[in-house]
Formats: sequence, C-alpha cells, structure tokens
Amino acid sequence: MHYPSLISTLKSYDRKKFTADLTAGITVGVVALPLAIAFAIACGVKEITPASGLITAVVAGFMISLLGGSKFQIGGPTGAFVVLIAGVAGSYGIQGLILCTLMAGLFLILFGLARLGALIKYIPYPVTTGFTSGIAVTILTTQVRDLLGLTIEGEIPAAFIPRWGCYLDNLGSINPWAVGLSALTLAVILITRRLFPRAPFMLVGMLVATALCACFDLPVETIQSRFGELPTGLPELRMPEFEWAALPALVKPAFIIALLAAIESLLSASVADGMTGSRHHPNTELIAQGAGNIASALFGGIPATGAIARTATNIRAGAKSPVSGLVHAVTLLLILLLAGRYAGMVPLAALGSILLLVCWNMAEVDTFLHLLKGPRRDAAVLCITFILTVLVDLVVAVEVGVVLAALLFIGRMAQISNVSSISAEIMGEDPDEIPARSRYLRYVPDNVEIFDVQGPFFFGAVEQFKDIVFKTLEHNIEYVLLRLRLVPALDATGLHVLEDFLEYCHRHNITLLLCGVQPQPMKVINRDFPFLNELHKENICEDIDAALARIQELETQKMLVQLHAPAQH
Repeated sequence: MHYPSLISTLKSYDRKKFTADLTAGITVGVVALPLAIAFAIACGVKEITPASGLITAVVAGFMISLLGGSKFQIGGPTGAFVVLIAGVAGSYGIQGLILCTLMAGLFLILFGLARLGALIKYIPYPVTTGFTSGIAVTILTTQVRDLLGLTIEGEIPAAFIPRWGCYLDNLGSINPWAVGLSALTLAVILITRRLFPRAPFMLVGMLVATALCACFDLPVETIQSRFGELPTGLPELRMPEFEWAALPALVKPAFIIALLAAIESLLSASVADGMTGSRHHPNTELIAQGAGNIASALFGGIPATGAIARTATNIRAGAKSPVSGLVHAVTLLLILLLAGRYAGMVPLAALGSILLLVCWNMAEVDTFLHLLKGPRRDAAVLCITFILTVLVDLVVAVEVGVVLAALLFIGRMAQISNVSSISAEIMGEDPDEIPARSRYLRYVPDNVEIFDVQGPFFFGAVEQFKDIVFKTLEHNIEYVLLRLRLVPALDATGLHVLEDFLEYCHRHNITLLLCGVQPQPMKVINRDFPFLNELHKENICEDIDAALARIQELETQKMLVQLHAPAQH
C-alpha cells in the first residue's frame, strides 16, 4: 500500500508551490460553493439543507485531500449520489442515510485494503454512461419546480412519471419572475464562461441572480424561505442513531454508494493523471474516499466522492499538490463561518439553472449517441441501464447493467474459445491446411486423437468442449492429446470438465495427455493434486513432438508388458 500523495509531495515542497496551491485552492473553493449547495438541495429531502452540502465539501473534501492517492483530487458532494440519497432518505429517514454513508465509507476502506482499485475501473463503459445519463435526467426532473417557480401543494411524487404528471397538473402556477431569473442566470453563466474561461462562472451567475433578487425584492423562493437560516459553523461530531435490526436493509444501498464513489473517484483521478502526466495510487485513493465518507457521516453530511469538474478546475488553476485540496476545504469552511447567513438569500431558480448546466455536462449526449451506434449488445445494455435509472431505481439499474454486461462478455469470450480435431491437419491429410502447415507435418498413429483448444477455458466455453470432443472420439482411440498452447486462462469449471474428461478416458481405457500448457492453467492444475496424480506429470508435455514421443514410449511399455505376460504364467 502506498503512502498518501501529500506525504510524498511535501518532501520537495517550497514557498513557490504553496503560493500556487493557495491560489488554486481558493479558486476551486469558490467554484465548489454553488455546487455543494445545489447538490444538497437537488436531493429533495427536507432534512438535507444547503448546509449539508457545504459540510460534506468541507469535511470529506479535507479528508480526501489529506489521505488520498491523487495529488489533485477534489472531493465533495456530486450529482451521482442525488438519486441514491433521495431514495435512501425516503425509505430509511435521514438517520438511515447517515448510517448508510458511514457503512459505504467502511466498504470503500475494505475495497482499498483488498486492492480492488485496479478492478473497479473495469465496470463496462455502457453501464457507467447509462446510469450517469439517467442520473442527469433524474436531477433535471427534480429542478423543474424551481426553474419554473411552480406552486405545488403537498409532497411531490418521487417517481419519474408521477412527478412529471404533478408538474403538468400545476403548469398554471408558473412564476414568470422565476423563469426569467433562471434564464438570466444561465445566460450569465454561459457568457462568463465564454469571455472569462478561468472565472468561477457558476458563482458569478449565482451572485448576479442573488443581487437582483435582493435589490428588487423579486417574488421568488430563496434558500432561506424554504430551508430557514443556515448555520454558521460545523455541527457537533456524533455517531448516528440506529437500530441493529435496520442494518441488513442498508447493506445493499451502502454497497452501491461505495461502488459509485469508487468508480467516480478513480475516474476523476485518471482524468487528473491525463491532464498532468502524474499517476495516482487507486487503493490509497479508495481508503481516503472511505475516510472522507465516514467523517462526513459523523458530522451529519451526505456521501462524497472525487469530483471531475472541480478536480479539473483545480489543475487548471495551477495546483501543485494535495495542499490545494486542503485549502479548498478551509475556504469553504471560512465562507460557512463568515458568510453562511447570506447564503440564504440565494434564489432557488438560480441554483436550478446551475444544476441544469451540470445535468447537460453529466448526460454526455455525444457519448450516449456514439454508443447507440456501436455494437447492438452494448447499445442494449446502455439503454436498459438508462431506462432503469430513470424509471425504476439506480441500485437496480447498476445491478442489472453489470450483470448484463458480464453475460455479454462471457458470450464474447465463449465465441473466442474454440475446440477442433487437428489429427488430420497434423498429418497433412486436410487439403485446406497443407499449403500453410506442410512444414509441420508429423505422423499420428490411428489410435491417437489430437484436439486443439483455443481461448479461455472457463465456464462459458466448456459446453462447446464437451460437444465437440465427445462427438469426435471414436471407439478405437487409445490416446487423446489436448493442445492447450492457446489457452491463456483456466478456471475452476474448466478444471472440473478436465477432471470429468479424465475420468471418462479412464473408463474407456484412454490415456489423456496435455501439451503446451501456459503458466496460469499450469498453476491451476498443479494445485489440484488428485487430478495431477491421476493424469501423471509425465503426461503433461512441452509440445506436440514431446507428446507424440511420450505416446510412443507408452506404446513400447505396453508391448513389453504384453511380451512378458506369458512368461509370468
């Protein structure tokens, strides 16, 4: 396990680097302010206030930079968790969500200690794109009320279709001032980003909208009018209240939160590596993400992970080390302490515009359309994951998407695997193969059958092996040679099939030989002592020539036994 990146970077740290980190940290802290507030509000849970987002960005962001395996990672609340947070809080309450966040942190630490960092990045791209785009649509759906200023009595349905039905039923209550403020905020953000790319354009849009709302006393909802006054500091550190009987039900959503946090944080760290040429330590990063989520839960925050947009902003602002991430957290803390009461003046329509832009970036429309034009099976996984995320549940979407992608992968690997009889080819009796392989011709006795096995020999390919080998074998065969030189991997199911085939060979007085066994399959075979003893090490040969020589040796031994048999009587 690697040490946190902060330790290694501080060895050559100097005043020049600190100045760069200070500037970058303040910049990304200012950029993170509206996002932390907006993501908390987007959860749609009364108990999750804008302060919850700021607390998460401060506490989790500090821990992730302090202990992380990336020099430039910025942690905090992100859009990926909005749907999950709303679902967990709706089912188990705010204490259940906090406990779920705590458990997710423990899972992340276990992921890191088990060195799973290199494996998590292999989650199929159509699955991640599908649920990310689905989350974007879901978040946008939650913001329609604030973007249009709708007046809705009672609770808004959580499900996608009923929610839109509620919006349509209340279209008559549109607030023109909220619509205008939403459009103005979006316009200011886009213009500022175009003219001043390095400026915190989302913050600029939020400040302009807040100033107009305050100066002209516009009739629109603000953070304070819906959530009350914000606290001006961090809450007390305390363990969440829970009942032991509730823990089993929280394991599943906690695991999904941990998985999403791992995927997004490692993706963000990889993006940072591509921008800077550095290399992150994935397992160290996972442990830091776990510690950040545990700390966030203990302070009453929400789940956190590495944020790609804020990490990229950190790099573009000139960050040199994780110190910039620590400065970012301290900056947000100072804003919370000194200006927290003024945050209540921010109009919700402005935050809706900020989230509208975030959703557009999250949706990755170009990537989504590109994957739709790709292989049909991948496009199907993409669409199913997307639809399930929007209409059913993110947890179900991730589960189904990963299972479908795994099944498709197994199918592709099974197609790559191939088993064929090559005795005729080896002897030059196959007219299609003579021009290409004539220099490899060998004599194969009539009582010998040679099979060439290609591709991974795993549970997805064993049925093909059984069908071809058992159908091809004739009654007068005394020796079967399996050439495994093109088998890179052997799993437990594949080994079990070999065991069954060896038993079949013994019942029919057939001697089984293997040749060209690669290191991984050889390692698996060596661990199975009963199979190795039954097969005999001498019958595992280096190549076909050695195997044919071994067969000749066995034939000679058999002849000698037969010659001496009468003398023994």
